[in-house]
Amino acid sequence: MTTQQEHQRRLGSGFGALSTADDVLKGIDLSGRTALVTGGYSGLGLEITRAFARAGAHVVVPARRPGVAREALRGVDRVEVRELDLADQDSVRHFADRFLAAHRTLDILVNNAGVMACPETRVGPHGTWESHFAINHLGHFALTNRLYPALSRGTAARVVSVASSGHFLSDIRWRDPHFHEGYDRWLAYAQSKTANALFAVHLDSLGAAGSGPRAFAVHPGSILTPLQRHIPREEQIAQGWVSADGTPAQGFKSPARGAATAVWAATSPLLDAHGGAYCQDCDVAEPAMTQDMLIGGVKPWATDREAAARLWQLSLEITGLGDLSS
Repeated sequence: MTTQQEHQRRLGSGFGALSTADDVLKGIDLSGRTALVTGGYSGLGLEITRAFARAGAHVVVPARRPGVAREALRGVDRVEVRELDLADQDSVRHFADRFLAAHRTLDILVNNAGVMACPETRVGPHGTWESHFAINHLGHFALTNRLYPALSRGTAARVVSVASSGHFLSDIRWRDPHFHEGYDRWLAYAQSKTANALFAVHLDSLGAAGSGPRAFAVHPGSILTPLQRHIPREEQIAQGWVSADGTPAQGFKSPARGAATAVWAATSPLLDAHGGAYCQDCDVAEPAMTQDMLIGGVKPWATDREAAARLWQLSLEITGLGDLSS
């Protein structure tokens, strides 16, 4: 295992768990820059979109439900909504083709959309892909690869993958990534979050070797958003996430605080020399020394460079993509 754990050291950013997206963007002008935020109309993604727009960026929000997205973003300036279903590779291709045909430049891509702890669901060709892996990882993998020419035109472009401390629960299941044997909704979510982190590791190595974007993975913290829609309230109480009256447990963040790390990773000059890093609380995360996901940090299997390259190749094979980043 060849990891970049030795590079997972805090930088002293001056921000922390209580910082908001607006805090980390104070003094940063994103005028003239284009950002794309998947899932940018709900929960964490909505806060990221609003923060980028307030800082002057033009924000593209792909949405499976464009009407719902436009309503959620009503009153937010410099935002456009375009249809995209990350579970459908043809939809990803059509979206990217339209974006590239307009000869647009993309400066920031935040791969934020996702699903969590869903009932077993199959998507993709012949209904064979497990939905967490397909949506959280393969959809974003294909989107980023197809938009790579636009990212390469950007000035100091960055790609941010929203991961999670959920990666503590599972490495990549190399023999059975689609859970054809023994589906477990939490392990399926966990594997997809490990994949998000490994994706950033290898994507950054490609960008660093050429004129492409730099890439980062982020753990936004524990936040109650529509992402938990498949988890009954009784289970959330049993997990200690909320009290009986629905009050979030101590240590949970507001969406505005949860959005801060993704926004920081997309814009902070402190990260210029730290591509591929896994970040949390608006700084580079330390290696995880415990199994306490509220403390966080990053496990070695989520920063393993050899595993990242292996996952990249596997993802190319599954999606049938050529390596558009080379």
